[in-house]
Amino acid sequence: MSDSSLLVTPDDVARASRRVAGRLHRTPMLSSRSLGEAFGGTAYLKAELFQRTGSFKPRGLLARLAGLDDEQRAKGVVTVSAGNAAAALAYGSALEGVDCLVCMWRGASPHKVAATRAYGATVDQEAANPEEAFARVLEIAETTGRTFVHPFDDGEVIAGHGSLGYELVEDAPDVDVVVVPVGGGGLVSGVSVAVKDARPGARIVAVEPEGSAALHAALFAGRPVKIVPTSIADGLNAPFAGRRCVAVCRKLEVETITVTEGEIRDGFRFLYGRAKLAVEPAAAAGAGALLTGKIPDLEGRTVVSVVSGGNVSARMASDILAPDEA
Repeated sequence: MSDSSLLVTPDDVARASRRVAGRLHRTPMLSSRSLGEAFGGTAYLKAELFQRTGSFKPRGLLARLAGLDDEQRAKGVVTVSAGNAAAALAYGSALEGVDCLVCMWRGASPHKVAATRAYGATVDQEAANPEEAFARVLEIAETTGRTFVHPFDDGEVIAGHGSLGYELVEDAPDVDVVVVPVGGGGLVSGVSVAVKDARPGARIVAVEPEGSAALHAALFAGRPVKIVPTSIADGLNAPFAGRRCVAVCRKLEVETITVTEGEIRDGFRFLYGRAKLAVEPAAAAGAGALLTGKIPDLEGRTVVSVVSGGNVSARMASDILAPDEA
C-alpha cells in the first residue's frame, strides 16, 4: 500500500465532522498566562478532557460507527485499548445499539476497565500486555465476525479526530504551534490535517514519553516499528504508531519531541495546580514539554496545547501530586 493511499484529506475530516455534529461537546479553549511565560509567548489549552467519556476519543470512534452497514451493526464491533478508546467505543456503541467487545490487558488501569464496562461493553483481559492484546483482537474479529475498529490506525477514526483541529483554529485563528500528545498517532494525524488545511504555516509538534516513542521511531525508520512502551502516561503506551499516522506526519512535516517521566509529572502538577484541570498523565505531556523549553523557537508565538483527556484514578492523581520525599 502506497503512502498516498494511507493519507487522510481535509474532505475526509469535513465529512467525519458532519457525521458527529451535534453529538459531542465543543470543548473549551482556555488561556494560560503562566504557561505562556514559560516560553515567552501566548499559551492556550484545548481542554478535551471535558469531551464525552473524558477524552478526545469519541470524535473518531463515533465517526467510524456511523459508517457501519446493517450487517456489521448486527455482528457487533471489537477494539483494543488501554482505556480511553475502549470507553469511547463502548459509549458510541450504546448510542448506536451495537454490541461492543473490548480487548484490554491485565495491567490496564482498573479505573478505565470499570468505566468501559459501565458504558456497556464486554471487556476481555486475557492478554498480558499491549502486543498480545493486539494479536488477540484480530483473532476475535476473525472468529466472531465482529468488525475490528482500530483505535488509531483507521482513516475514518483519524478524520473524526480532525474535528478537534478545525475547532481549535476557529477558537485560536492566529495559532502558530499546536502541541499534541501522541500514542498510536490517531489524534495528531487528524489534528494535523485540519490545522494545516486551515492554517498552512502552523507547526505541529508531537510529544511522546521517552519510554513510549513509537512515532519518533517510525519516522526515523520510515515505517511503523514495534516497541515495548513504558510510561506513567498509559494513554500514550501504544506498541507502534499507525501506518496512516506515519504517512500523514511525514507529509505534513510533523515535529516530534520526547519528555521524561518527571516532565510529564511536572506538567500534570502544573495543570492541576495552575489551570485547575483534572487531567490524566497522557494529557500533561504537552504542558511538560512547554514548561521545560524542549520545543524550540516559541518566543512571541501563539501555542495551543491539546489536553487530551482526564481519565485518571484518584490514587494515581494523589501519588503524582504528593510532595516528593526529601
